[in-house]
Amino acid sequence: MMEILSHLIDGFAIAVQPMNLGLIIFGCALGLFIGAMPGLGSVNGVAILLPMTFLVPPASAIIFLAAIYYGAMYGGAISSIMLGIPGASTAVATTFDGRPLAMQGLADRALVAAATASFVGGTISVILFTMFAPPLADVALAFGAPEEFALMMLAFGTFIGLGGDDIPKTFFSIFIGLVLSAVGLDIVSGEPRLIFGGIPGFMHGVNFLVLAIGIYGIGEMLWTIESSRGKLNVSQATVSVSRILSCLKDLKSTIKSMVMGSFLGYFVGILPAAGATPGSLMSYGVAKTLSKDPDSFGKGNVEGVVAPEAANNAASTGSMLPMLTLGIPGSPTTAILLGGMVIWGLEPGPRLFVDNQDFVWALIASLYAANLFAVLINIAFIPMFIWVLRLPFTMLVPIIFILCVVGGYAPTQDMHDVWLMFGFGVVGYLMRKLDYPMAPAVLAIVLGPLAETSMRQSLLMSHGTFSIFFERPVAGPIMVVAIVLFLLPLIKMIKDRIKKPAEGTDA
Repeated sequence: MMEILSHLIDGFAIAVQPMNLGLIIFGCALGLFIGAMPGLGSVNGVAILLPMTFLVPPASAIIFLAAIYYGAMYGGAISSIMLGIPGASTAVATTFDGRPLAMQGLADRALVAAATASFVGGTISVILFTMFAPPLADVALAFGAPEEFALMMLAFGTFIGLGGDDIPKTFFSIFIGLVLSAVGLDIVSGEPRLIFGGIPGFMHGVNFLVLAIGIYGIGEMLWTIESSRGKLNVSQATVSVSRILSCLKDLKSTIKSMVMGSFLGYFVGILPAAGATPGSLMSYGVAKTLSKDPDSFGKGNVEGVVAPEAANNAASTGSMLPMLTLGIPGSPTTAILLGGMVIWGLEPGPRLFVDNQDFVWALIASLYAANLFAVLINIAFIPMFIWVLRLPFTMLVPIIFILCVVGGYAPTQDMHDVWLMFGFGVVGYLMRKLDYPMAPAVLAIVLGPLAETSMRQSLLMSHGTFSIFFERPVAGPIMVVAIVLFLLPLIKMIKDRIKKPAEGTDA
């Protein structure tokens, strides 16, 4: 424990350097703005701004992006409450009770509750992160190629078995991502594959950043234009110091929901590919189940705001744990952070805590600072965010569009990627319209090359036999769990079919 504290103090020494502290504050403010804008969110903000971080050292860049991530998780509640439109999928559950509170003239109460719950969730999760990251990193040092492939299968299995989306559509989304991840040169033979008739731009593969900006930036923008049709009604919120203090006093009764949401969100966030959205929805459901007045949920119950907000902030920190220690992103946003770290020459995984100790602890220390500044900026800037949300969407669209084009062009400086980004934007819009989950596709394009490399290395080790994934003491159990998760929807379907005739016979 003393060793962890020593490392954390060293991390704070780096995090509070003037440039890094300035980036944390700026990142939190920017993240709040991004999270508050309908159609944006942490994924879009981090994806669009990633190319702009090449001007600073890698440690400062990841601290800045993590601050944006944190700020965006706070900001998502603002548009959910004020407009009834989630700033991101992670804030969907906040809309259920946050919007009714705003309609009742209690928008300030909902906004302060969301900010406070986010702070509690963030604080608990960062403490858990500090305690459990090094031990998990030590365990991860024993991982080889078969274990890595088993973990990749577990990540995809989590989406299939625990996701609430349509299973065939989730499979389709994953397969699309895997196909796109295979574009370029074969990792073993060096032969070109899936380059669509020899188009030179496809030789370097499909950049995951281009896919992310296309689907989440352009695609979400098109969706918002169609769904809003200029009818974004903003609720008025009165904010004063006395009202904020009064709202904080009223939150004493919701402490249990905050703590429950924090722990649940953190552990759901750790699951590879789960992320904050299922964590916040699960937390809302548990809070409703445990409440003394479940019927008030959906009509303006403050517990319906604090539980999902604590969960999605806790999950955002939890999702960084598998990214840093195992090299597996726990959410779409951490998938983009993972790509950024690779671009900067930092290899996420078991060796990161050994080879780049200063970087890791500076990042962990920056999360404490980001959490504190995010809650202060959130409460102080509520009136300003409300004013920004009154801007006509016709003014916001060109700004988002320009940022997307710059973000798509910057990584490779190839116009091919810009056109590809527009194509992905249209695909993202159609997927949204047809209710296809987009997160599996983004994760698959990041995990695809990692899964292929570890699988082929494992098969070379075992001379082509797949038993290597089941014989090893760590890979075997993980692989079995992954297979069970893949089969869960099928088991559930068979159970339902057996149940129906039985019910018919009883009748």
